[in-house]
Parts: sequence; structure tokens; C-alpha cells
Amino acid sequence: MILRRFVLNNSCLLKKNARVLCRQYSSTGVRSTVNDTDLGWILDQVSHGKLSPSESEAIIRRQFETSKSEPTAVLSPDELLKSFAEIDHTRSSRTGFPEAVFGAGKTPNQIAMILDDMARHFNEKVAQREDSIENCDRAILATRVTPDVFESVKSIPLAHGHLVYHSTANIVSMIPTRSTDDDIVYKEALSRNKRIVVATAGTTDLPVAEEAAVVLEAAQCKVDRIFDVGVAGLHRIIKALPRLQHPDVGCIVVCAGMDGALPSVVGGLVSCPVIAVPTSIGYGVSLGGISAMLTMLNSCAPGVGVVNIDNGFGAAALAYKCVHRNE
Repeated sequence: MILRRFVLNNSCLLKKNARVLCRQYSSTGVRSTVNDTDLGWILDQVSHGKLSPSESEAIIRRQFETSKSEPTAVLSPDELLKSFAEIDHTRSSRTGFPEAVFGAGKTPNQIAMILDDMARHFNEKVAQREDSIENCDRAILATRVTPDVFESVKSIPLAHGHLVYHSTANIVSMIPTRSTDDDIVYKEALSRNKRIVVATAGTTDLPVAEEAAVVLEAAQCKVDRIFDVGVAGLHRIIKALPRLQHPDVGCIVVCAGMDGALPSVVGGLVSCPVIAVPTSIGYGVSLGGISAMLTMLNSCAPGVGVVNIDNGFGAAALAYKCVHRNE
């Protein structure tokens, strides 16, 4: 916000300094292709948060440093993307779950460009008529995207799909244009009928739980939500036992802050794997979720695994791997 205000209030000065920089580069024999219109557009993008300072610098420097043989070359969208990201398109085939965009710290323009390129890759796989596509390949997501950031992201034109925002989870889903083609063949998993339960100790754990649930649903998993069944009222978790112990349940994700005791309780009542997610909810010595995490790590219930604090995405990826084994 401070940077944007500075750009807005000092655009004339910035343009003047940029022209000086142009002349400095020109004196080296390299012709500059950045004019007042270009600079105005770049500064406008920075002031509205659609370009980061590093991105704008990359655009200007690339045009300044263009070789003499191609003095008017402009940074292409692909080159701009590669200036800040190297997308791992083959991660799902290599590790069993696709890459996601961690939105915190990225500009709206960076988020939009990465998601659009991931959708492009999916559409190309469909167009090339590959034998089959993993169900999880449809999970093209950006996590930790606040409503304000999404407002900026959705204003950026996309070429390969459209966006859906999940406000509780702070997740943006990218829906590729060809994801609904009738002739797509998706690989079936051996455990395709298994459901994954996502449970919370309290209502304040919902953002983390929804991050896990939305990720799983984007990967075409069946998800059953059970919320607000913490140990302060054990009758609530007992009431939920039929859903937790159902034979169709292949894995349970349990999100809890405070004392972090719920995963141990669930782990002692079910036969499937339990993934414990400590949340940063609690008073004083909860220490931002560290207390809950230590409780979970010390669980005496067998079959309980623990992921990082507030890591709903990591829990979802692990749960997916627990119930989906490719043929």
C-alpha cells in the first residue's frame, strides 16, 4: 500500500528518473524502446498492484538490454512468466498430486499468469488426446488469496479458463476451458469409492478445514464435512461416529487449535488413517498453534499423522494419496 501511494504521488518524478535511466542505457549503444506511454502503463500497473516492482524492473531492463540486432523486441507473456516462475507441470505424474500456487506474497498479476498457464497446459493435454488424464490434474488452485487480492486477480483477462473464488478457504480455482469436454478420459483410482472426512474441533478452524476440503473436491474426491465437534463437548464427536466409522471413509482430516486433542480422540475410534492439522487458534500459550501441534505429535492413538500449522493444503494432498492409488 505504501509503495502504491508513493507511485501515485510521484509518477512524474519516477518517469523523469526512468528517462534518465533510458539515456544511460542508450549511451552504451543499446537503443531504448520504453516511451512515456510504456512508462505510464507500467507505473499504473504497479500502483494498482497488478505488477510488482521486480516485474516492472524486469520489463524495463529487458527492453533496455535487448541486443542491437533486435532493438525493438518486447518482453513476451511467456518471458515475463519465466522471469518470476518456473511451473512444475509434471508434478502430478511424478508425485501423485499437482502443484498449487501459494498466493501469499504474490501480486495479482503473478497469480493470474501462473493459473492461466496451468490451464493452458491442461487444455493442451486434452487437445493432444492423451490416453488418460489424472482426476487431480483438474485441481488448478491458488491458496491464501484474500478477497481484496482476488478482486484484482479477477479483473485480469485470462485466455484459458475462468476463476471461481472460495471465500472461506481463501482459494481461487481455475477452471480450464476444456475441462468439461465430453470425450476426456480420466484415470480411475482403485479407491475411487472412498470418501474423505474433514472435521473441525471448532467453528474458528473452518478456514483451514475448508482449504483442505476445497482442494480435495477440486481433485474430484468425495468429501464429508463434520464441523464443531471438539472435545469440550464429547457427545458431539460420539454423535458423529456413524459418519466417521462408515466403511466408505478412507481417511479423516482433523483440524484443531486450542489443546489440539481431537485428532487423538478420533484416532482411537476409527480404523482409517487420521491426518491432524494444528490450527493457530487459541489463547496465550497456544503459541499460534505450536501447543496444538505438540499435542498431536505426542498422540498415543495409532495411525495419526501431523502436518504443519494451518496447512490444509498439505493435509489434503496427503489424504488424496492415502485413498487414491493409481493402477
